Amino acid sequence: MVKRLQHQVLSQRALNRALLGRQHLLERVRGSVLGLIDQLVGMQAQAPNPPYVGLWSRLHGFEQQQLSTLFEQRQVVRIALMRSTIHLVSASDCLNLRPLLQPVLERGFQSNFGKQLPGIDKAALIEFGRHLLETQPQTFQALGGLLHERWPDYPAAALAQALRTWLALVQVPPRGLWATSGPAAHTIAEQWLGQPLASAPDLAQLVRRYLAAFGPASINDMQAWSGLTRLGVVFKQLQAELICFCDEQGRELYDLAAAPRPDPATPAPPRLLAEFDNILLAHADRTRILSEAYRQRLFTSNGLIPGAILVDGFVVGMWKIKQPESSLHLQLFEPIAKAERQALEHEAASLLHFATNSNEPIIQFAEHRA
Repeated sequence: MVKRLQHQVLSQRALNRALLGRQHLLERVRGSVLGLIDQLVGMQAQAPNPPYVGLWSRLHGFEQQQLSTLFEQRQVVRIALMRSTIHLVSASDCLNLRPLLQPVLERGFQSNFGKQLPGIDKAALIEFGRHLLETQPQTFQALGGLLHERWPDYPAAALAQALRTWLALVQVPPRGLWATSGPAAHTIAEQWLGQPLASAPDLAQLVRRYLAAFGPASINDMQAWSGLTRLGVVFKQLQAELICFCDEQGRELYDLAAAPRPDPATPAPPRLLAEFDNILLAHADRTRILSEAYRQRLFTSNGLIPGAILVDGFVVGMWKIKQPESSLHLQLFEPIAKAERQALEHEAASLLHFATNSNEPIIQFAEHRA
């Protein structure tokens, strides 16, 4: 049986501090870039620069070249994984997680592009596409054009997306490099990394790692983060090593027994989250860090998620660096105390220096709007 802590209800602040602590947002840590990426189970990476900002906000003394070097050495890659979106992960996580998340990519493909490929010879498409991608990395536009020449009755974009689904494709440098990132060209993960995909991926271990990075959490939370379904069976298999709490709404939350759960009164310094930061996408119920009212303001209709401002551990606004003046604009959704404003301004100046190397930061606050 799962060890249930009787009457152990975790408040919103308790969940907030647990999440911030595991995400290293209560205090920057010292350690390796690769190790931190693994601890976080990868980082959301639709655009090239956000992972750099995400590492800067968590890792003491982080410099851009540290991550760029890992790309060049093929120790990290960019690949479609959780929720079928692009993530930055270590080489080992690429090989282990990609087979686990195949159902997620299949479901997304079948609901959209799959309908445009009735009767396609899947085996022939995979064989031809693998040859093209192993011969030379291809953008999806170029790949689709080459496939369309072979299968002219099918849309080029659908053909390219079929290969994204049926093959493990990684984006190759310069995509992902700081300040020199180029078009997203893809090749076969196994060839790029010189190793095969995992033949027996461990879903139970993924549950453990998710809880270590984002717990305590519900089954629905992990399903929202990963895109996988029917994870209740896996949680049940792990019941002997998990403990169970409840949130203030009575939902069951699972956790690792030894995972840190800081005191809810632990101070949380202002932080600037990167665009698309996974901490905002890792739960079905995001109120432990983001109110529903502010979620509607932060999550745009076009799918873009701007950089978010944390004060006392919760989202209170959004930020953006504007060029060419190298200024950082902070838009607050609510008033904050003078001391918090000063600490936030200092954090913003540090980020602007990191991102632009400016020694004369221009920080601009926008008045909050109800």
